[in-house]
Amino acid sequence: MSTVPYISGRKKYERPQAMLWSENSGTLVEDPNSTTVPKQKVYVPNGLEIGQDPGEEVNPTNYDQFLILSDDNRSPLSFSTTRIEVKQRMINGRMRSYHIADKLTLSVSWEKLPSRSYFTVPDFNATTGKSPNAGLNMEYTTDGGAGGVEILDWYEKHQGPFWVYLAYDKYSNFGKDQEAYGHIKLYNQLIQMYFTNFSYSVEKRSDNFDFWNIQLTLEEV
Repeated sequence: MSTVPYISGRKKYERPQAMLWSENSGTLVEDPNSTTVPKQKVYVPNGLEIGQDPGEEVNPTNYDQFLILSDDNRSPLSFSTTRIEVKQRMINGRMRSYHIADKLTLSVSWEKLPSRSYFTVPDFNATTGKSPNAGLNMEYTTDGGAGGVEILDWYEKHQGPFWVYLAYDKYSNFGKDQEAYGHIKLYNQLIQMYFTNFSYSVEKRSDNFDFWNIQLTLEEV
């Protein structure tokens, strides 16, 4: 099963990759390295990442439970909101609105994204999150995140909803106190979404991988 050190080890920079897709909403787990009181809690997906070394995990239902997407040549995360409401004009002429919910739509694309993240199965270490292939000219995305084929494969296997973990500054999800401001280096928003649009093109082929362009749109359940 994945842990806080594993998720931390999978990021190349101070902050994690902007998106993680998961079969589940995960668990809030205390960060053993946190210096706050109480210790800061981190969203960790349940199960193993696609490409993770299963180690001693023998239950196949825990395999391939989430995917960390590369930030290489990624466009901005573009959000739009659909406000679901019923509007009715009253007898006095004033408009009254009955608000039901706000639902997000997320659009994102990649240009010249490597078709694969590694030359072969990355076998991410279950403890550290590191691949033994990193640094050996066998890592094709600079941050070890998913390449084009992995993203396409997730799309083809998900006709229904899945969970999207987002790492961008939205501290208001955690309140307004000092502690809320300390989540910028973590996944801080979870949304259950499904695909409404997906397209890709193969721009260039090379010896070990292709360069893909991908465009997709996700809509909140």
